[in-house]
This record gives sequence, C-alpha cells and structure tokens, in this order.
Amino acid sequence: MTPQPNPEVGAAVKAADRAHVFHSWSAQELIDPLAVAGAEGSYFWDYDGRRYLDFTSGLVYTNIGYQHPKVVAAIQEQAARMTTFAPAFAVEARSEAARLIAERTPGDLDKIFFTNGGADAVEHAVRMARLHTGRPKVLSAYRSYHGGTQQAVNITGDPRRWASDSGTAGVVHFWAPFPYRSRFYAETEEQECARALEHLETTIAFEGPSTIAAIILETIPGTAGIMTPPAGYLAGVRELCDTYGIVFVLDEVMAGFGRTGKWFAADLYDVVPDLMTFAKGVNSGYVPLGGVAISGAIAETFGKRPYPGGLTYSGHPLACAAAVATIDVMAEEGVVENAARLGESVVGPGLRELAERHPCVGDVRGVGMFWALELVRDRETREPLVPYNAAGEANAPMAAFAAAAKEGGVWPFVNMNRTHVVPPCNASEAELKEGLAVLDAALSVADGYVG
Repeated sequence: MTPQPNPEVGAAVKAADRAHVFHSWSAQELIDPLAVAGAEGSYFWDYDGRRYLDFTSGLVYTNIGYQHPKVVAAIQEQAARMTTFAPAFAVEARSEAARLIAERTPGDLDKIFFTNGGADAVEHAVRMARLHTGRPKVLSAYRSYHGGTQQAVNITGDPRRWASDSGTAGVVHFWAPFPYRSRFYAETEEQECARALEHLETTIAFEGPSTIAAIILETIPGTAGIMTPPAGYLAGVRELCDTYGIVFVLDEVMAGFGRTGKWFAADLYDVVPDLMTFAKGVNSGYVPLGGVAISGAIAETFGKRPYPGGLTYSGHPLACAAAVATIDVMAEEGVVENAARLGESVVGPGLRELAERHPCVGDVRGVGMFWALELVRDRETREPLVPYNAAGEANAPMAAFAAAAKEGGVWPFVNMNRTHVVPPCNASEAELKEGLAVLDAALSVADGYVG
C-alpha cells in the first residue's frame, strides 16, 4: 500500500476527465476532481503519492473498505464462471445473495427484488406500494435524500430536489423529528417525538388517508444530517401506517449493512417496515447493486398478478457474487460488531471530546460508524456556520475546514454546515484516532469563524 508518484499519468487522467466526463451535481467548469491512483482498506491516494484516510467511505458505501481481497477474488471467480445472465433465470449468485440478505432483514421481509442502486430501489418500492394499495400519494420528510432518478428525487426533501420538482409527482413532505433544530418548539426528545407524530397524523388527515399509498423514511437520515430518531418515533409511524392502511417504507440505502452497528438500522428501533430499500454497503459498492426487501403481504399482491417492473441488470451475477462475499466477510470478520464497538468506545467519545474543545461544534450525534458534527457560528443561537444550501463565498468557512482536513491527510464528508464521520465499518482503532486528530486541527480553522 505504498503509493508510487506518477504525476504525468495523473495529468493525463485529469485532462481526459476535464474533456469528457460530465460529473454529478456539479457546475462542470467550477470543479477540479482529484485524480485517484489507487485505494486499499481505509485509504486512497493520488498520482503525486499523497495518501488520504477516507472518512467518507466513498459515498458512505465502502463498509468493508477498498479492495478487500476476498471480495475481489469472488468477483474474479464469478467473472470466469458466468459474467452475466438475464434476470428471468435462476442463477446461483443471485439466489444466494437474496437468501443471505433475507436472513438478515427484519420480520418477514423475505423476498428480494434486485436493482442497480438505491434510487431505483426507491422507485420500485414506491411503485409496489401504489399498486398494492391502489392509492397515489407518498409522504416523505423534508430533511431526506432518496435518490437522483425522477420519482426518487421528488421524494427527496433536500435542495437537490428543487430543479427537478415536477409538483405533480404525488409527493407530500412533512417535518420529521430533529431535536437540535426542532420545528415543534420541543424542549425534550419526548416532546419532539410526540409532536412530530401529531404533525404527521394531522398531515395524513388533511391529505386524506385513502389517498396515501406510502410513508417513506430513511431509518436514520444520512446526507441530510445523520439525525437519529427519538425513542418511539419509528414505532409511532408504524402504528399510524397500520391504522390508516399505509405502506411503511424504510430507506436503508445508507444506514444498512453494518453502518449503525447493526445489520440494519431498523434493528436499533425494533421496527419492521413493509418494504425496505438497500444498496451501497450490500457489497461495499464494488459492483453496483441495490434492492427492495418485500413483506409477505406485498409479495402476495404479485403472486398471480404480474409486477409491472424490472431491469436488464436486476441481480447481475458479478454484483450478487460481490454481495455474497461481502456479507460473508462481514460475518466472518465481525465487521458489524466492530462498527458498534468502536463507534461507542472511540468515535462517539472522541467527537464529544472535540465538541468540548471547539466552540464551532454545536451538536454531536450518531451511532456505529455513522456520525455528524453540526458546525455553528454561535452555540447559544445555534446559527449554522454557513447558511442553508450555501455556495461560493457564503460557504467559505466549510470550504476552509474541508481544505484543512485534506491538508492533514483526511478526506472529509462535508454537507452544508456539517461534517459527517463515516469511515469504513472495519476501520481500526488506530485509523479512527488518526482521523480524529486531523479533524481536531481542522476544527480549529472553523473556530476562526465563530462569533
């Protein structure tokens, strides 16, 4: 894992990227992507030989780190045996991946529909809910992200929705609980939970329960801020869905497969949805894969009635072989347990210690390897360090923080006024402490904007 500098190749990679690659969520002329030469474990490096500890896990998906040899070998073995095959057939890798996932999903979510990623998993979950209920509407939270495809981005609550919001997608947004920035003037988590559930039930009543197919929530919202729900909230949503005949969908694309120290975040709250979406950590992103785990009642809807949906690469053998190997690795190497243990003993205490030293830190929240620091200008007023959806000069404080972290050798996850701490779930204690030390120095830069 010793990076070998090769700046000439790096320059060629960047030139080709600039000439031909169209990047996601970006003004193309205003970005300067780093040319990455390689990656292994919790680290990646550029063509100048500079190495970074990846505190983003890619886009929160390399739950077992980069280039795990057992998963790489499984992909190679599957490629030699059967590179691809159409989804209408029974294929060993596909069947085994579905079996291993179903063994770990909560309740009776025993049928697995494979997709290419999280966004199309959400698309199909919504389609299933609408067909199952015969109702058009979907309710989702404002602080959420569910994917970039047309329906999924309309369900999304954050600003990435705005440019594509059709206003006719049958989506109604509501406020989910967030005690640090309560929309319900709550003074305790218990108040936040009760008032958020009352708000949701009122929304259901005014929208018309008979028009609502599904309520979709990220079990723990990811990109929107890693806001762990207060005790009783998800159980309360489950109860509302049962009362009004609404399908309860949990989006575990980011929170699933060990990220929270459980196989699924739903296990933390003892709640079972009707549909659950997954992707990312299912195979650490080594080959694109996502899916929907389906309850018995909804699966039965399509027992003799065709489900009108599918994908050419549904359950792609290479992706499924990677999933089988990843799940096996996680079980054999105690990856889920590692995330729980080090999250509780190293990451959580370390971040709270940083908060005590740095006035820019307003809130620390998270679980497992899924944490966020909320950065503020004033702890008393809780004014964010940068305005909501800030860009350009308005975002300068967060840009300065990110630059300082990178200078220290840590690649940070930065979104709005937050930095998320989301390293691989199998990161070592030494790696985590290395990263926390760099964040300590970078937060000192952010402190300069306080007051």
